[in-house]
Amino acid sequence: MTTPFHYEPGAAQGPVPPPECPAHGLGIGPGGLRRFYGPEAERDPHGLYDKLRAEHGTVAPVLLHGDVPAWLVLGHSENLHMTRTPSQFSRDSRRWRALQDGSVAPDHPLAPIFTWQPMCVFADGATHERLRGAVTDSMGRIDTRGVRRHVNRHSNRLVNDFCQEGRVDLVSQFAERLPMMVMCAIIGMPEEYNDRMVQAARDMTRGTATAVASNTYVLDALTRLVQRRRREPADDFATWLVEHPAGLNDQEVSEHLRLILIASYEATANLIANVLRMVLTDPRFRARLSGGHMTVPEAVEQTLWDEPPFTAVFGRWAVGDTELGGKQIKAGDALIVGIAPANTDPVVRPDLTADMAGNRAHLAFSGGPHECPGQDIGRAIADVGVDALLMRLPDLELAVEESELSWIGNIMGRHLVELPADFAARAPQDDKEPPSMGRPNPPRQDWEVQSTVRHTAPTPGRAPAAAPTGATATAVDESEGAAFAPSPVGRIPQQRGESAPARLWRAVSRWWSGS
Repeated sequence: MTTPFHYEPGAAQGPVPPPECPAHGLGIGPGGLRRFYGPEAERDPHGLYDKLRAEHGTVAPVLLHGDVPAWLVLGHSENLHMTRTPSQFSRDSRRWRALQDGSVAPDHPLAPIFTWQPMCVFADGATHERLRGAVTDSMGRIDTRGVRRHVNRHSNRLVNDFCQEGRVDLVSQFAERLPMMVMCAIIGMPEEYNDRMVQAARDMTRGTATAVASNTYVLDALTRLVQRRRREPADDFATWLVEHPAGLNDQEVSEHLRLILIASYEATANLIANVLRMVLTDPRFRARLSGGHMTVPEAVEQTLWDEPPFTAVFGRWAVGDTELGGKQIKAGDALIVGIAPANTDPVVRPDLTADMAGNRAHLAFSGGPHECPGQDIGRAIADVGVDALLMRLPDLELAVEESELSWIGNIMGRHLVELPADFAARAPQDDKEPPSMGRPNPPRQDWEVQSTVRHTAPTPGRAPAAAPTGATATAVDESEGAAFAPSPVGRIPQQRGESAPARLWRAVSRWWSGS
């Protein structure tokens, strides 16, 4: 038996199965290599990782669409080394030997992912620093508190759309919509938010026949935005990139806006759906969250370990002949950052059921100089969005059996097709107000006395020195670590005489002594 490849990422592990062999249906391709696409990879990616790890160790040869060979890096430390060493593993896809010899055509299903573009993700060295600097500087100008308020408001608007129905698909009606609504507003094109934009953003990374057309639709919208911001600056991310001292041209700005929009959207939509699935299907997870033993941010972090929004990132390309994980890598070979398999590497995580709260050593956002710059925005959208949803609908229950849930997979990840849930129907709320449980305050009894002043127990200690005339006191709440502005003069009269407890104790003492 022979292999059809004149070069291959590693020696074939067995003979090539004949065309009628059932192995073809199990994801086995030419040279005995496993396919990193198709039914098996989409249906059970974690099972595929386990097989590859058992057969090849921490770095495994796989086949991409069209049976193009590549390396999938499975080990945690190997992934860290690859992502942190651009001198050995470049992000410049033009190094790919399969492109140079014509093995991969320009209309390949993964073309929107690997085709070189003037973006920081395809650059190294000084060029990367220039482009990445413009992105990170612009990211730093985003008001995270404003983003959280924005997420809160949009979350409530989405819930208002279905809260009277008593049933919702949390994927199509919430997880897929919220990130695009927020990201379009951050970038500066809220008018472009529509169903077509949501569908195109999802489609362009799946390796489908329509991926190239979807990519064109998104890029056209962003190109119009850049041209408009050149003429009419505004306080948004697009303007900040346009006006950055790095001097990005229109194409560079458009491409980076697409990078931020699609990466943030896809990752956050998957993350929200995965967190909600865990809440609805794992009793221990739901109990810890509702019982106050786990916060939503901790739930998000646990999900980033167990079900990261991107399971893999394509790709890296070997600068020269090198070695990784005991495998000989040739110059021009393609490598895939294995995020999900790295997170389950037995070396760093021998017990997959262990609580990973507070541990951010996962690779959900990759690593090294190309680590995702928008991860904090994604976390904020997921944290606030999930929290707002659960506050409005705390009685959410999965409407189908867990076994009925299905996923759509691709080289970069997989996402839920649907997540149907039931709940008690409710009336809409004012979307300008923060979310609440919807429970009115209990009626006040006539005998109850309520005060707007918060009383605290007196703290024994030395009396403070008198303040200079005209000085303004500032109260500090040590438990919060923040200073509060003084109350307006006359609102709370200053007590000048003895306190009531002191006067009472003095009267009791006089009575006891008979005076």
